[in-house]
Amino acid sequence: MTDDLTTKTTTTASSSGVKVAMQLKDVAVSFNGRTAVRDATFDVAANRVTSMIGPSGSGKTTLLRALNRLHDLTPGAKVTGKILLEGVDIYGPDLTVTELRTRVGMVFQRPNPFPTMSIYENAVSGLRFNGIKKKSLLDEAAEESLRAAALWESVENRLNVAASNLSGGEQQRLCIARALALKPEVLLMDEPTSALDPIATLRIEELMSTLKQQVTIIIVTHNMQQASRISDDCAFLLMGEDRAGELIEFNTTEKIFNSPIDSRTLDYTLGRFG
Repeated sequence: MTDDLTTKTTTTASSSGVKVAMQLKDVAVSFNGRTAVRDATFDVAANRVTSMIGPSGSGKTTLLRALNRLHDLTPGAKVTGKILLEGVDIYGPDLTVTELRTRVGMVFQRPNPFPTMSIYENAVSGLRFNGIKKKSLLDEAAEESLRAAALWESVENRLNVAASNLSGGEQQRLCIARALALKPEVLLMDEPTSALDPIATLRIEELMSTLKQQVTIIIVTHNMQQASRISDDCAFLLMGEDRAGELIEFNTTEKIFNSPIDSRTLDYTLGRFG
């Protein structure tokens, strides 16, 4: 990565004219020969929030982690099918893991800032890893990303304070800022509010609604109300009889929650099983 922080244009257009950020084609993930999730095929529309819902064990997080190759170091893990970013297979030779994780950021279930690092150093840590050293660029990126994460006003006078001094909600927004500093095209979020109180959860949800103007968001959530509030599109996964997760239905969130095609989708969203 160079010192140029200009956002890249990386979306492709579907046959319907909707810009597509990522495409999943018959994606399956297995561990030591046991299939954890299979047959996942859907397009992720750009500048929208796509949620993945389903019971525990249905493969949501497993599938999400496959989208920026987090299974690479897991012994026995295998990802098949195609996951495309700007038409390029993310598991192919034309995209390095470092470039992929710059373009596809990740925010985990529990806030994981570097606790001994300052707020500032956390915000720019990804840029430093990618070789950016110019202080003016780092300063600009830190402020821009912290503003984007709705954190700047509360931390601008204490940027050198350790990240561990922040509240849980602030730490999660710092993790979002850390990812945003790299100017990703896609931001993956694995139950980002499950460890937060209701007020912090609301702020993160409000933040996602704003952020989708500049980045495509894919979120795993167990909270049906949250999925219906914040997402534009929704993928419903369910564990099959062989205990492998499979995609049951993908559609706009409005249709998933109000007029799904599969009766199992309606049963799940209404809390009849889970």
